[in-house]
Amino acid sequence: MSCVAVLRCLGAHCPRSPHRQFSSFLLNRSIQENGELKIESKIEEIIEPLREKIRDLEKSFTQKYPPVKFLSEKDRKRILITGGAGFVGSHLTDKLMMDGHEVTVVDNFFTGRKRNVEHWIGHENFELINHDVVEPLYIEVDQIYHLASPASPPNYMYNPIKTLKTNTIGTLNMLGLAKRVGARLLLASTSEVYGDPEVHPQSEDYWGHVNPIGPRACYDEGKRVAETMCYAYMKQEGVEVRVARIFNTFGPRMHMNDGRVVSNFILQALQGEPLTVYGSGSQTRAFQYVSDLVNGLVALMNSNVSSPVNLGNPEEHTILEFAQLIKNLVGSGSEIQFLSEAQDDPQKRKPDIKKAKLMLGWEPVVPLEEGLNKAIHYFRKELEYQANNQYIPKPKPARVKKGRTRHS
Repeated sequence: MSCVAVLRCLGAHCPRSPHRQFSSFLLNRSIQENGELKIESKIEEIIEPLREKIRDLEKSFTQKYPPVKFLSEKDRKRILITGGAGFVGSHLTDKLMMDGHEVTVVDNFFTGRKRNVEHWIGHENFELINHDVVEPLYIEVDQIYHLASPASPPNYMYNPIKTLKTNTIGTLNMLGLAKRVGARLLLASTSEVYGDPEVHPQSEDYWGHVNPIGPRACYDEGKRVAETMCYAYMKQEGVEVRVARIFNTFGPRMHMNDGRVVSNFILQALQGEPLTVYGSGSQTRAFQYVSDLVNGLVALMNSNVSSPVNLGNPEEHTILEFAQLIKNLVGSGSEIQFLSEAQDDPQKRKPDIKKAKLMLGWEPVVPLEEGLNKAIHYFRKELEYQANNQYIPKPKPARVKKGRTRHS
């Protein structure tokens, strides 16, 4: 017999006694508790599937980061990368993160993209700050890789004053930060400081041949004055500086429409469009793969070399040879189209890297065709991604005006 039945029997035998009142109280209490248990059970039945769904969602959203080396406190550095969401900056971010350092990326996303570093978002060693280096920044760091600046001609010519500000005021702000916190700063300079060179190949002691008022001057002269600032801070304030003069670089995460030789040719070949060569195509360039450059930047930052160092591939090709090579690698039937030559376009560009070999033990190791195949694979994937995620608005049905029926 259940407790509820026993209580009912007691109440029936003693209708007016205190026992009956007490048993009635217990009966009501028991009924109430049973009701509450049933409600709780029902709620649990409803909630349990929801809990399961939440657990599944948490599993699916758990971030899987690339493998990161563990570094002790004394070996781990706090590193700031300006322009760290850009093409070169994002690859540098990958290397430093995987080496076990704490990395802060600062970018205003003018040419950088969050997609380039999104695989690190949420990691305890990573921080992303949306900030323009033209404004001062106050953080504690040990090393600064100053890469912030548009680097392709269409991008830096789009807003020449902004380009100048980034390379002058932005560099001043980063040097000021380095001075305040005692950090070492590496400036990502460029082979453009040599202009249209009269010396070939270009070594670090060549002063350059630059048009100070031409369309490229905002970038060329901006980088030249940035170098001047670095050495002024070194001499006057004792700031540790490193200067890398970077030659043509290519690889995944390049902007498809940034107007550079590699991205132009690959995109045109993949889309079956004519490969546009400016001028006769006899201009020469030397192209290095991005991973080689990143290794060079890290080696320079951690070296004792304070004077400028060329980082590039001394393997020289004409633009026409390069167009033909990309066309063959893509398997494209595109024609080569010749257009008028761009103003102040350098005729020859080839780095002398004896200094980097001797003082850093660095030289490019990725063969040109291997690097190009990786870049072509990336561009092909990007085009597929764009095609699959393109928003095509559906035509709206014509609106029918509602009104009263007219009688003839």
